[in-house]
Amino acid sequence: MHVVALCSQKGGSGKTTLSGHLAVQAELAGHGPVALMDTDPQGSLAAWWNERSSTAPVFASTTLAQLPGDIERLRLEGCRLVVIDTPPAINMAIQRVINVADLVIIPTRPSPHDLRAVAGTVEMVERAHGAMVFVVNAANLRAKITADAVIALSQHGTVAPAFIQQRVDFATSMIDGRTVCEIDPEGRSASEIRLLWDYLAGQLERRDRLRVFQQPTILGFGRRTALEGAQA
Repeated sequence: MHVVALCSQKGGSGKTTLSGHLAVQAELAGHGPVALMDTDPQGSLAAWWNERSSTAPVFASTTLAQLPGDIERLRLEGCRLVVIDTPPAINMAIQRVINVADLVIIPTRPSPHDLRAVAGTVEMVERAHGAMVFVVNAANLRAKITADAVIALSQHGTVAPAFIQQRVDFATSMIDGRTVCEIDPEGRSASEIRLLWDYLAGQLERRDRLRVFQQPTILGFGRRTALEGAQA
């Protein structure tokens, strides 16, 4: 099971919208069962999920104190992906979520205010020795500030090659508990979400391969012991 957290100290970066969209796309791509968790006191993601007619992805209620135990429970129940939305500015809450995440996604709008807020989130990920990916959100691909933002973010870490552009349908789709992938599967917005999820899924698979590769060598596995050599 993978745990993905969307974190940013800056409000309005698009964490909740991306959390819902990525969770739904993961289900559509066959990477479920997927569970959503909302650690933001405002409860925007929970409110969105309550408007959904579909029960997938599922929603798992939690608290910061219960978070590790609730994640383990989902693992035992066969969940394959947990997507966690986090509050802005509440550093203690963000750090606790980062500590249990396999991958931290940092949505960042191409604006000076968002870029200034990145450093604090990066520090928390580094403190947890975690992995992170920047997602350029609400972008105008023709604007110079978007290219400047990518360059600035790349100084801190990996930037997802799939950008999410500024479009009204991302916000309007959330009104009734759906996503752009469900409302207009062939649209440009849905295509951007698919490309982003495919990239993130690849990053998670890459981390799995590295984790297996870095496992300590067990005596007798992958090499011959002295006894086996003598018997040969």
